[in-house]
Amino acid sequence: MTLIKVSHPVLPIMSYPAHPTLSQSSYPRLTRSLSAVESWGFGLTAHISWTALVPAIHAALGSQAIFVWIPAVIFGMLLNYQVKRLGMHFINVAGGTPNYATKLLQNYPALACYAAIGYLLNWVSYLAVNTIVLRDLIKVNLEALGIACPEIWLDIGFTLLPFIVAFSGTRALSILHLFFIIPAFGLLITFCVQGLGWLAFSDVSPGFFPNNWSSLGFVDWAKWFFFVTYATYSCETASSFVADSRQPTQTLRFLEVAAWMMPPIFLGGSWVMMRLATDPSLEDNAFLNLVAASHPFWGESAAISVSFLLVAASLLGSATVVSNCPRILYQLALDKHISPVFSVVSRRGVFVPALTLTLVLCLIYLIWGDVARIVAVGNVGWFVSFMLLHLGLWLRRDRPEVLFPRISLAILLLEVVVLVVGGFAWGWLNLLIGLLFPIGVMGIDAVIRRVNFPPFHPSWWMRRYKSRPVVIIKDSVVLQVSILIFLLCSAVAAGWLFGDKLNKAANSGGENLFVVLLMTVAFVGVAIACWTSLPQVVAIAEAREAAEHLFTVAQDGILVVDDRGIIQQANPATESFFGVNPSELRGNHLNKWLTALVYYPDEWTKRSEQTLLRNGKNKILEVSISDRPHQDFQEYVVILHDITQRKQAEQILRYSEAQLRQEAKQLASQLVQSEKMSSLGQLVAGVAHEINNPINFIYGNISYANQYIEDLLKLLKLYQQNYPNPGTEIQEEIEAIDLNFLIADLPNLLTSMTVGVERITEIVLSLRNFSRLDETEMKAVNIHEGIDNTLMILEHRFKAKSNSLTIQVIKEYGDLPLVECYAGQLNQVFMNLLANAIDALEEAVENGEWRAEKAALSPPQIYIYTQLTSENQVVIRIVDNGTGIPENVQKQLFEPFFTTKPAGKGTGLGLSISYQIITQKHLGKLQCISTPGQGTEFVVVIPLKQQTI
Repeated sequence: MTLIKVSHPVLPIMSYPAHPTLSQSSYPRLTRSLSAVESWGFGLTAHISWTALVPAIHAALGSQAIFVWIPAVIFGMLLNYQVKRLGMHFINVAGGTPNYATKLLQNYPALACYAAIGYLLNWVSYLAVNTIVLRDLIKVNLEALGIACPEIWLDIGFTLLPFIVAFSGTRALSILHLFFIIPAFGLLITFCVQGLGWLAFSDVSPGFFPNNWSSLGFVDWAKWFFFVTYATYSCETASSFVADSRQPTQTLRFLEVAAWMMPPIFLGGSWVMMRLATDPSLEDNAFLNLVAASHPFWGESAAISVSFLLVAASLLGSATVVSNCPRILYQLALDKHISPVFSVVSRRGVFVPALTLTLVLCLIYLIWGDVARIVAVGNVGWFVSFMLLHLGLWLRRDRPEVLFPRISLAILLLEVVVLVVGGFAWGWLNLLIGLLFPIGVMGIDAVIRRVNFPPFHPSWWMRRYKSRPVVIIKDSVVLQVSILIFLLCSAVAAGWLFGDKLNKAANSGGENLFVVLLMTVAFVGVAIACWTSLPQVVAIAEAREAAEHLFTVAQDGILVVDDRGIIQQANPATESFFGVNPSELRGNHLNKWLTALVYYPDEWTKRSEQTLLRNGKNKILEVSISDRPHQDFQEYVVILHDITQRKQAEQILRYSEAQLRQEAKQLASQLVQSEKMSSLGQLVAGVAHEINNPINFIYGNISYANQYIEDLLKLLKLYQQNYPNPGTEIQEEIEAIDLNFLIADLPNLLTSMTVGVERITEIVLSLRNFSRLDETEMKAVNIHEGIDNTLMILEHRFKAKSNSLTIQVIKEYGDLPLVECYAGQLNQVFMNLLANAIDALEEAVENGEWRAEKAALSPPQIYIYTQLTSENQVVIRIVDNGTGIPENVQKQLFEPFFTTKPAGKGTGLGLSISYQIITQKHLGKLQCISTPGQGTEFVVVIPLKQQTI
C-alpha cells in the first residue's frame, strides 16, 4: 500500500510574545523504539475496562442493556476502521484519534484544541477512577482482616506508581503492560467464550435467551449509550503510538483486530452477565457481579480470577493513561495548539512537562473523589470530542482519508441528541462542568504561555537535556546488589506481616488481597528497577546494538575466533575477502585461508600482513588481532583490512619515480627546444623586418632608376642623331665601353634586379608568415598559405646539388575554409614533416637509390594533399617516395629523443613535439604510414573548429 503524507498548515489559536519562537524543526522528535506487539497491548486496554462498566449498566437495565451495547459496538468498530485510515494518512502523528481530529478541523483551531483536550481529560479521569477502585478493593479486604487501611497513602501510591515508571524514560512500562495484558485479556476472552458455551450447552444452564424482555425508553437508552461509549469508543488506543512504533503500519492494522474483539467481549460478556448475575442484591458491585457470573463454570477459582481481572484492568488502565496522554499533548504542541513546552522530549523519550500536567489533572480528579461524578464529567468531554471528530470527517468528506462521511454525519446527529438527553439524565451540573473543564485546561495553557517562568519555556528543558549528568555511578554493581537486598528484605518482611495477619483472621478472602498485593508489588518492583537497574540494562543493550551495527556495516572483515583459531563469528564484509558466506566460515580454522598463520592464536603476531590467494590472484591483507578474555573462555577478534591497492600503489610509485626523472629530463629538453623555436621565431621575424626595410628602399627606387636611365639613353640617341661624327676621344670611349651592348643590356639588368628584389620580398614575407609571432592565440587561418610559406623557406633544399637530384613538390589542395588553429605551431609541424621528407629523399639519393634510369621514370617527389571530410575534419597528407621506415622504427617515431639520423644531424624532438602539438593542442591525430622501399606518408587530422582548451 502506498502512503501519501499530505501536510496541512495548522494555525495557532493565538500568539504569545512572552515565549521565544522556536521552529518545529528544533523540537525533539519521537524515536521509533516501540515494537508493534507493545503498541498492540495498549490497544486492548479498553476491552479490559469493560469489567468495570458492565455491572452498572446491567444493574440499571437488566436484559435490555444488550440493546445499548449493540449500536455502541457497531459505532466503535466503524470508528476503528476510520481511525486506521486516518493513521495511514497521518503516519507520523502521535496521540492518535484526538490529534487526527485536530488535523480534520484545522480551519477551526479552537474546536480542534477543545476536541483533543476533552479526549485527554476522559483518559485522565480513568486513572483517578482506577486509583479509587484499587484503594476501595484493598480497604475492603484489609478491614476483613482487621487491618486499618491507609487510604491517603494508597491514593498517593497508586496515583504516582505509573508516573514513576513513565518518568524513568525506559520501555519498561510498555513491556510491563504487555506482560499483564496478555493473561488478563486471555482470562477475559475465556470468561466470555466459556460463559456463552456454558449457557448454550450446560444441563443446569438457565437458558441462552431470557424468558421475557422488558421495555427500554429512549431516555434510558441515551443515558447508558452515553455511558458505554467510555469503553466502545476507546478501542482505537493503539493509534496513539504510531509515531514511535518501529512498524507503524502493523500497529494500525491491529485496529481491525481490536474492532473484531469488541463483539465477543462487549456483547458476549454482557450476555453472560445478563443471564448469570441476576441476583438484585449484587447491585452494581463489579467484583460480586463478575464472581456470580463466572462461578457456575469457574467454581471456587472465580473469586481470585475476578480479582486478577479487576486489578489488571485498573493498573493496566493507569499505565495506558500515562503513556497515551503525554503523546496527545506532545502532538498538540507540535501543531501549535498549546504551549510549545509540551513538545519537549528527553533523550530517553520522557515527556516531562506533558506528564507533569497529566499528573496535576489527575490529582484534581482525585481530590474530588466522587467516582460517579468523575466518570460523568470526564465522559462529557470525551463524547464531545468524538462528535467533533465526526464533524471533521463530514467537513473533509471529499478527502481520501475519510471512509464513511454519510455514516459519520448520521452518527454526529445521533450523538448531539444523546449528549443533550443522556447528559441531562446524568445531571445538568455534571454536563456543565464537563463542557467547561476543557476550556479551563485551555486557560491553564494560556497562563503557561504568558508566565515568564523558566520551566515553561522549551529552551530551559533543552539545555537540561543537552547537559551531561553530574553524578556518574562508576560501579553500578554495588548499587544493584544493594537495591536487590533491600527489595528481598522488604518482601520477606511484608510477607511475614501479612501472613501473620492472615493466620489470625477468622474469615476467608485473603487470596483476593494476595492478588492485589502481588500485582502491586510487581508494578512497584518495576518502578524501582526503572530508576536503578533498567537504565543500566538499557545502556548495555544500546551499546550491544551499536556494536552489532558496527559489526554488520563495517567494510573491514571482522572475525571472532576461539583459543584454537576456530572461527566463531564473521561479519558480512568477510564474504568479499574469502568469497564464502559468513555462515560457512564458522567452524573452520582461519589458517585454511591465511596459511601463514600458525595453529594457536596466542602465537599470532598482533599486526601482520598476510597473502590470500583467491581466484588465481593474490590479495594482501593487514591482519590485526586482539584478545578478549572472558571468565570461562578466551577468544580473539581478528580485523582484516585489504591493502592490496595500497601495496600496488607503492610499487607503482617506486617504478614511477625513475620514469618521472626520465620524463623530467625529456620535458626539460622539450622546453629548451620550445624556447629555441620561440627564439628562432623572434630572430626570423627580426631579420625579416631588418631585410625588408632596405629591400623596400631598393625596390622603390628601381623604377625611378629605370626611368632616369631611359631618359639618359634617349638623350644619348639625340646626341648621336644631331652629332653623328663625335670627336676622336669620344669615339675611342664608345668603343672602349661597348656602348651598343651597354644600351641593349642595361634594361635587362634593371629587370633582373627587379626580379631579385621581388624574390627577396617574397622570402621575407614567407619568413614573417612562418614565424607568426603576432598569432600566438588560436584563430582561423588559411592552411594552404602556411604550407606554401614553409615550402618557400625550404625551396633551396628542393634544387639539385652536385650529389643530389631536384626534388619535385606536387600539391593537390582541396577546397578548405579557414581553419581554427595555432598557426605558428602548425607551421612548425609542417616544417618538421617536410624537412624529414627532404632528409629521407636526400639520404636515398646519397645511397644510390636513384640512378639515371630510375630518376627518369620516378624522380624524388613530395606530394601534399589536403581535404575536408564530412565530419568537418581537416586532413593534410605529406607523402614522399623515399625508402620508407622499418616497422620496428615506426613504433618509436614520436618518442622524445628518438632519431635514426647520425649524431649532429637531429635532436629527436621534431616529431615528438609535432605529435604533442597535433594531439594535445589541436585535439587531432598524427599518424605515420610507411612501407619499406615504397615511401612514407604522414597524416595530420585536426578539427575544423577547435574547442576551448
